[in-house]
Amino acid sequence: MPFDHNDHYHRLLLRHVPHGCRTALDVGCGTGRFARRLAGLGVEVDAVDPSAEVIDAAAAASQTEGNQGRPRPRFRQADVTRAELPRNHYDFISCLASLHHMPFDTVAGLRDALAPGGILVVLGCYPETSPADHAWSLAAVPVNAVARAAVAVRETAAGTRHGPRVRAPVKQPGMPLPQIRREAAVLLPGCSLRRLLFWRFLLVYGK
Repeated sequence: MPFDHNDHYHRLLLRHVPHGCRTALDVGCGTGRFARRLAGLGVEVDAVDPSAEVIDAAAAASQTEGNQGRPRPRFRQADVTRAELPRNHYDFISCLASLHHMPFDTVAGLRDALAPGGILVVLGCYPETSPADHAWSLAAVPVNAVARAAVAVRETAAGTRHGPRVRAPVKQPGMPLPQIRREAAVLLPGCSLRRLLFWRFLLVYGK
């Protein structure tokens, strides 16, 4: 069913876009849904992903969707762990469910690429290793089922049909939340990190 946990949090992430944001980087952009939403705000967006297939799908979707005169994201196949990012450049950097595909210290390079006053947001995944993790997971299951059912009913009523969708490669997260907190405190001093319902956490860092 077309209920996506990452898409569900788009509006939450967009609340952290700083006022007057001009440039953004979307890391692990997948098929580009969030990058297109950023561009819809009038932001110049660089969107990168190591998968050529999803970058092709993102670029194709960007061409078919109306942009009301706003710039389209610049989609590029790239491994951000090897790319040389411009220092002190981006007003906003997003990383949606992709950080667990790379070493956690990649955030140091993203931090350095932020312009003064810039914001880094990470919508991250973590493995369930503690009683608290399992309690949150248990609480999310019925809400997730209701959300999926609601989306299915709405899509059926609207007569919407979804064909095969290109999806970014999936990897299970390996770093538990307490370790993420510790490493984030060192690499991103002053950041905030909170657990979200649908098996995600939100990390926000302001430079």
